[in-house]
Amino acid sequence: MSVEARHWTASAKRWVIKVGSALLTDDGRSIDETIIKGLVAQLVELRERDCEVLLVSSGAVAAGLLRLGATERPTELHELQAAAAVGQSALLRRYEEAFAANGLMVAQILLGHDDVFARDRYLNARAALKTLLSHGVVPVINENDTVVTDEIRFGDNDTLAALVANLVDADVLVLLTDQDGLFDADPRTHAQAKLIQHARADDPGLDAVAGTGGALGRGGMMTKLRAARLAARSGTETVILSGREVKPLARLASGEPLGTWLESGSAPENARRQWLASLVTFRGVVEIDDGAVNVLKTSGRSLLPVGVRSVSGGFSRGDVLLCRDQQGREVARGLSNYSAEEVAQIKGLSSKKIAETLGYGGEPELIHRDNLVLL
Repeated sequence: MSVEARHWTASAKRWVIKVGSALLTDDGRSIDETIIKGLVAQLVELRERDCEVLLVSSGAVAAGLLRLGATERPTELHELQAAAAVGQSALLRRYEEAFAANGLMVAQILLGHDDVFARDRYLNARAALKTLLSHGVVPVINENDTVVTDEIRFGDNDTLAALVANLVDADVLVLLTDQDGLFDADPRTHAQAKLIQHARADDPGLDAVAGTGGALGRGGMMTKLRAARLAARSGTETVILSGREVKPLARLASGEPLGTWLESGSAPENARRQWLASLVTFRGVVEIDDGAVNVLKTSGRSLLPVGVRSVSGGFSRGDVLLCRDQQGREVARGLSNYSAEEVAQIKGLSSKKIAETLGYGGEPELIHRDNLVLL
């Protein structure tokens, strides 16, 4: 890993860490509390470095199977869902106890893919996670396995972790595994296999070395490579790293070259703007006054209802709005915090009057600057 990489890892401030069942459990049979305490100690150390941390954790199924007295992992979906339902509380309690011993609070977040792909749920999930971080809470995130309709896979949380990184504009996504990283060949069958220390996430040559199964069974390195490419869309760097190293997260945060760094190739702000700009289909149009146009173009601030003169289209919260000036020129595009009916009621009003007008509170912005791109 290069000197540049060392500087980057030492300066990262918002971390999403994913830990898999292979690390947390005894061959999938029970939760290893020693591992959890060690992991939490590392996350606490990151917090002491003024970093924000979000933990995406597998292990609920294993914890549930232990409680249910199962001697082996079932294959039926409903049995796996039942185990996840029983195990979620047990897994969270272990994290709660470990973090509480260090004076930190945790919050359980159960997400499905719809929560990050549907735009209205995307806004809700993003706001909730960022609010938790602002309060110093550590979100412990898992897929909502109890109601998932697809087969529960170990690799699913790799994708979920990448989506969480997109949601919160993370600087780094760390995929903790029981392997040292991504190799140029399968180290189980090739003694001369070498660790790939640094590559672009979009390097097509990585597909061949990641394989389809990889070293982690169902998920493997392929899901981690896909996760890195997904995270790269919002400029998040990804590191695939062995969780069996001594204090790997602290060492990584100090700039030590560990694991495989899959570079995003984009600055976070630029990548996010590209993503927003790619949302070419819009559901509604708002005409904004000259003052609002000036604020958007010169100050990089959010669009407030007070700057809106008219609204058209049938859109819902989370849909893409096109912003035009009074001459009909396209100015910006972004995700709306309100529906068409609500915007019609609050246009031209101060944000302080939103609750009074609608009868309930909401965001002060019509489009937050994080969800807006100038055209």
